[in-house]
Amino acid sequence: MATRKKVLLKVIILGDSGVGKTSLMGQFVSHRFSNQYKATIGADFLTKEVQIDDRLVTMQIWDTAGQERFQSLGVAFYRGADCCVLVYDVTSANSFNSLDSWRDEFLIQAGPRDPENFPFVVIGNKVDLDNRAIQARKAQNWCTDKSNVPYFETSAKEGINVEKAFETVARNALAREKDIDSTPDFPAPIPLIPNSRPTQPNECPC
Repeated sequence: MATRKKVLLKVIILGDSGVGKTSLMGQFVSHRFSNQYKATIGADFLTKEVQIDDRLVTMQIWDTAGQERFQSLGVAFYRGADCCVLVYDVTSANSFNSLDSWRDEFLIQAGPRDPENFPFVVIGNKVDLDNRAIQARKAQNWCTDKSNVPYFETSAKEGINVEKAFETVARNALAREKDIDSTPDFPAPIPLIPNSRPTQPNECPC
């Protein structure tokens, strides 16, 4: 049986403080949710292995602080990202209006090779709450204007659409990986496949 390729994908989650970035990551990785809010200091990450078609993918998901005083700390973590998730709170118009600045800052600091086609995914979180401020159509129009960025409405609390959103994150990042593989004269900032050489006899494929 042929050995399946193992792929490491670095995913950055950005958005204003309190939109639910940490909760989304926790729900996806461990299926847990806490009502106790604790602001992220600097950045933190969790990993989860997922199966995408015939590939075993390790997603390294970075949760960054949304407070302005910590934004400069995130710069080092943007480098080498394979996908960026922009999160806002559907009950907060301000958090939605911040998406442009988060997207622009990421592109400036991460410096991706092809910024026009870099994979973003937008998540409107907290759909379990009644006091919605941003309608889905408005968010969808924003995503359409940004080269048809995938859009999901989620509830980290109830687990609504969380798995589906992160599966799309992985698939879009993998599609970018294939583009990079097709242009070997321009190396990726961080190798997505740690060992792409043919496995030698008695050599560990991991």
